[in-house]
Formats: sequence, C-alpha cells, structure tokens
Amino acid sequence: MIHIACAAERSDPPDAGTDERRRRFLAGVLGTAAATVAADTALAAPAAAEADSTGEFEASVAPAPAAFAAGNHLERMRADLHRALQKPVDQRRWGMVIDLQKCIGCKACTVSCIAENASPPGVEYRPVLVEEIGTFPNVRTRFVPRPCMQCDDPPCVPPCPVGATFKRPDGVVEVDYDQCIGCRYCITSCPYGARSFDFGEYYTEGTPAVMPYETRANYEYGREWRRDPDRPGRSPIGNARKCHFCLHRVEAGLLPACTTTCIGGATYFGDLNDPESLVSELAATERAMRLKEELGTNPKVYYLA
Repeated sequence: MIHIACAAERSDPPDAGTDERRRRFLAGVLGTAAATVAADTALAAPAAAEADSTGEFEASVAPAPAAFAAGNHLERMRADLHRALQKPVDQRRWGMVIDLQKCIGCKACTVSCIAENASPPGVEYRPVLVEEIGTFPNVRTRFVPRPCMQCDDPPCVPPCPVGATFKRPDGVVEVDYDQCIGCRYCITSCPYGARSFDFGEYYTEGTPAVMPYETRANYEYGREWRRDPDRPGRSPIGNARKCHFCLHRVEAGLLPACTTTCIGGATYFGDLNDPESLVSELAATERAMRLKEELGTNPKVYYLA
C-alpha cells in the first residue's frame, strides 16, 4: 500500500517563510486570473449587446475599448486627420514630426513611399540619412528620415520660371507636372536636397520587357499619372518630383504611407493648426527642432532629438 504523508505526519516543522511565499504566490495567481476574467467580460459586453440587438455579431460594429484607442497613436492621428478634413482647406496646415530616438534606420518608410508613388530610379521622396554623432571612439549612429520640408517660405518656388511649383492653401508645396518644363532650377534652390528629376528610367530597363509594376499608375496630387516607355516625354517623365505628404491619401482620409509603415512608430502626421492634434503637441515640446532654421524657410517637418 502506498502511504501518502500529510503535513501533520511530518517530523520536521514547516518553514514559515516558505509557506508565506506560497500564500503570496497563490494570491497573486488568483488575483491575476480574476482580473483577466473581469477584463474579458468587459470586452465581451459590447459584443453581447450587439448580438442581442441584431441577432448576430459583427466585429466591425463593436466599438474598440477607449483605453486601446487612447494608447494607439495611429488611431489618434487618424482621428486628428478626419477632424482636420472637416475644416476649409486654407485652415489646415499639414505637418510632420519625426522622433530620431525611435527611428531604427529600417527604411520601411522609403520602401513604402516608392511603392505608393511608383517612383523610378533616382526619384526618392523619403531617403533615410545616416550621420555619426560624437568623437571617436565615443560615437554613435543616428538615422534621419528626410521628406520634403513643405516650407512655409519655400525657396524652390521663386526660381520656377513657369510657376509650376507653388504652395497650396494647406501648406503643401506642389509641382504641376503639366506646367513643369524640366529646367531643374527648383532642384538646385532647395537647401534640403528634397527634389529629384524623373529622367524616364526604369529598374527593368535593358531586360526583355519593362515590368508592368513600373508602368502602373500613381495618383500624386489626386490625378492619375502613368509612366509609359513608349511615350518618354509624357509627365511625370521630364519633371521635377518631390514628397507631397501623400496628398492623394490624406484627402481620402488616410495617413501618408511612410507614417503607417514606420516600424519604430517614429513618424507623426497631422494638422499643425489644430492644438489638440498629436503633431501639434509634439512640435511644441522642448525636444523639437527643425533643419536649417537659420535660412528662414520655416519648414513644417519637426524632429525630436
């Protein structure tokens, strides 16, 4: 017969410290389990209510918990964006904030920008610059994404002889591809190197055929543009090109591609005229700075150092 000893039959006295630790552990486990059940019940409550009222549950209808929405900066920026779109165009002032302490140099923003705008070789709206900080041997690397600064006083506008580049009422500097003559004066006048020229090149040029993904349409500035190798002089080929904060997405209620794909959550976008927006809050912090402020260009891209 197997004899199972109980605590009363033990010859050695129990360790009071061990028993106390066991009690605390069990209390913690039970407390966590109770909290989890309570949270699950709270989250399930909207679903149950929806099922009772309609006979079936649709996840898209159930509202997200307020705590989750408040902690998601993308959701907050989307709300800021939709609120700004309710205002007249001239009352918006689109801006961007980039947290340099969060940027990991993955270049996901660069890739997503190229994919979104079907950019050809040599045209890169969102490069990530690499700089070395400190004095050897105490040095570190910092990554600096560099979109167009969307300056309030853009130095690229006055040199354009045909008025093809101009500042919109919402502050974004636009290029009219139909008007642009390809003189490239705006490229040389930009102190940030944020403009490039479309020479009509293709990544698959020289192969048996230019791939369809290189000739697909993009929708910059809300219009359809196709790069056709059989029509080399057709816009945007032969034009100056630049970042435009993905205006075609923004005006459809979507955040810029670089913002939604930032792995480190380092890019923020919104209306700088809205004091309640996330970008306004970040741009007003002590960490905020702008590139080459001494030039008086008043860029609308802020960096958190």
